[in-house]
Amino acid sequence: MLLISIEVFGFIIRFIFLKLDFNENYSMYNSKITGLGHYVPDNVVTNDDLSKIMDTNDEWIQERTGIKERRHVSGPDDTTTSMGVKAAKIAIERAGIDKDDIDFIVFATLSPDYYFPGPGVLVQRDLGIKTVGALDVRNQCSGFVYGISVADQYIKSGMYKNVLVIGSEVHSKGLDMTTRGRGVSVIFGDGAGAAILSREEDTSKGILSTHLHSEGQHAEELALLAPGMGGRWVTDIVADANPDDESYLPVMNGQFVFKNAVVRFSEVIMEGLKANNLQPDAIDMLIPHQANLRISQFIQKKFGLSDDQVFNNIMKYGNTTAASIPIALTEAWEGGKVKEGDLVVLAAFGSGFTWGSVIIRW
Repeated sequence: MLLISIEVFGFIIRFIFLKLDFNENYSMYNSKITGLGHYVPDNVVTNDDLSKIMDTNDEWIQERTGIKERRHVSGPDDTTTSMGVKAAKIAIERAGIDKDDIDFIVFATLSPDYYFPGPGVLVQRDLGIKTVGALDVRNQCSGFVYGISVADQYIKSGMYKNVLVIGSEVHSKGLDMTTRGRGVSVIFGDGAGAAILSREEDTSKGILSTHLHSEGQHAEELALLAPGMGGRWVTDIVADANPDDESYLPVMNGQFVFKNAVVRFSEVIMEGLKANNLQPDAIDMLIPHQANLRISQFIQKKFGLSDDQVFNNIMKYGNTTAASIPIALTEAWEGGKVKEGDLVVLAAFGSGFTWGSVIIRW
């Protein structure tokens, strides 16, 4: 009996030490953004340009969204994948690594080149990276935040050392560029942004925490319902050839989305701050998803932040969905607005509904 007790006691002690060792290993790394890059098409589409093809005007658009212009792809050279590759090459160079140092790829988009496969594997092919894993994230406006969270966890677990995260979108080819669709079409633009997340042994720096949420009961308030609506597929749309069919065009209940966005933005930013025992006045730079300038201004006022503490570029690019945060973060960093030691907060809300935040010590 004594022998059995000693053996059981020894097992318990070994288990405790294994657990302690696992926890120590799990928490010995943070992930750090070591490289950023972005790419937007050359083709600038102003509000005045849109007024020539639909019943709208510059004042109407700016008053409701803050947008002055956006970029649209023109020709075959700019695709969701190719723009992502261009942004990724810049991020890789700035990170000071070789493409073959990348261990994993995360690609966030709602506008893939193909229905399947997703663009993650196309990036692996086009960059000539060895056969690493590639994951596609379909969380629309929150896609880059979700992608950062996935990459962060892979690095913190010790599984990967360098992860490439891309957000890229081509909206312009799927919009209703008529008066009928102006409520949505004037908002969205094309572009791509990319980040390299790398292992950081100083756990006081890098990604401190990420926070993700969803509320599917409002899925149809901001959506593109076809192909796939109740089994209705591309073949059905083509066979019907109905010029009044709007099922394959994006729809948005703008006021409802706006009201939910300002609430969820506020909640998830505070959640991230509280998780790190921080107050809003600790924020050095807030990079919100560029959904609507009025939403960003509402959040800025709610948190008592100055213009220098919030970065917006929706005026130039419109809403580029999964690409908006990496484009904005890259421009803020390039402009010297994000510096070492700064507390940087990323926050997004969009279709799904999904929303999330990332708290970073730069």
